[in-house]
Amino acid sequence: MQILAGFALLGCVVFAVSILIADWVVPDHNWIADTISDLGAGEYEFIVDIGIYTFSAALIAIALLSAHQHLGGSGWSVGLVAFALLGLIVFLVGARNEYGDSDRDGVVIHRFLVYALGLLMAAAPALMAPGAAQVSRVHSRVLIALSILWCLSAPIFFFLPTSIDGLYERGLGLIAFAVVGTLAHLFYLLSKERS
Repeated sequence: MQILAGFALLGCVVFAVSILIADWVVPDHNWIADTISDLGAGEYEFIVDIGIYTFSAALIAIALLSAHQHLGGSGWSVGLVAFALLGLIVFLVGARNEYGDSDRDGVVIHRFLVYALGLLMAAAPALMAPGAAQVSRVHSRVLIALSILWCLSAPIFFFLPTSIDGLYERGLGLIAFAVVGTLAHLFYLLSKERS
């Protein structure tokens, strides 16, 4: 459990570092105006892809931890499936390479993946909060607060001018990292109690 929890945190760190490196390496990139998706297309796409795939695995790690230490209730079960689906969606976003380059070949599903990611990221922490309360009321409250924050802030992204949506998207990424980090820390505490 501790290894998986540590890996979940590492996935967030690797993704963040990959974005910072790509922000610096990709020519003519404006990190305030250009989205992370823009970094995932072109000659240097592999830099962000490493981060995307690692974060995808971090989400799967949370799902595995949730299944291993099931804290009861249908909400927890739906929440762990949501994290597994989030891992798959993040992987597909990286694998499909439909962003940043105006690709229109074949079926373009990027927008649908983003909608699904947004809905699942809103629901998953709230679904896990009642189970988390069995271990830590603080973690439960943080998960609810992050869910509310996501619900209030994520829809705004679609109405922002392209001159600042890159910066805003990075802020949403921090919320997602906080969700993963909160659950990883919860499972770390749980592993200490049960060891």
